[in-house]
Amino acid sequence: MLMNMKALLSVAQKHRFAVPAFNVSSSMILKGVMEACREKKAPVIIAIHPDELSFVEDSFIAAVREEIIKSNIPAVIHLDHGGSFDQIIRAIHCGFTSVMIDASLLSFEENVAITEKVMEVARAVNVSVEAELGTIGTTGNGGEAGTEKIIYTEPGTVKEFVARTGVDTLAIAIGTSHGIYPKNMRPKLRLDLLKEIRAIVDIPLVLHGGSANSDTEIAESVKLGISKINISSDIKDAFYRKCREVLQDPVIREPNAIYPPCIEAMKQVVYQKIDLFNDADKVKYYQ
Repeated sequence: MLMNMKALLSVAQKHRFAVPAFNVSSSMILKGVMEACREKKAPVIIAIHPDELSFVEDSFIAAVREEIIKSNIPAVIHLDHGGSFDQIIRAIHCGFTSVMIDASLLSFEENVAITEKVMEVARAVNVSVEAELGTIGTTGNGGEAGTEKIIYTEPGTVKEFVARTGVDTLAIAIGTSHGIYPKNMRPKLRLDLLKEIRAIVDIPLVLHGGSANSDTEIAESVKLGISKINISSDIKDAFYRKCREVLQDPVIREPNAIYPPCIEAMKQVVYQKIDLFNDADKVKYYQ
């Protein structure tokens, strides 16, 4: 059941669960995510950022669409961290149903201007739009950008930004970073800031960099109004750790000998995130 983000998250917001956005960069990772979501009856967002799209190429999106359509799981194909208008147009042309324009490092007025431009184009073709205010951090080992220090979302700008752009969903910076956290780095979510922002606007709110954060804080953020949480590093780490282990055997070379245990290792992480976000068995709300 292919949907756009606005339709998917309006249900999640109403029923107080968050939909995981899993970054998918290969057919094997797509297979594992969709299998796990079917088993858990869990809505899902298939997220692909521009660097991933440069690897899988536009033709991969047709395979993602086909996998979603045959799955009977409510799902979105989302461009994660689109950094330019050209990247947005490319994503719309090749079949994404949702796009993110990340202009968070620009000035407030520049962020508003490009988000308005993206909204005008996307709305005409029923593609939803996510924007970002504030900028999350980076651990330096994820595939996505960020800043060395988190630039927390300023609540005073949120209402004006949403009113002027009409954006469908908003990513906020409340204490997360892209990538796997080093042992000496302890993330801390500003749940007080989330409460303040949630009281200002009623559109779905998004948490980026959701890998490796405290389960307790993540679960609480869902209760407080986060409707979408991005997960990339955690599932890739599980998949490729198992790949390295399997490939110690110098004889095996066939995909069916290599990838099934790697997919299964990744699925254990997908199951855990679905349960943590209260996303399991939520397909029933879309029927």
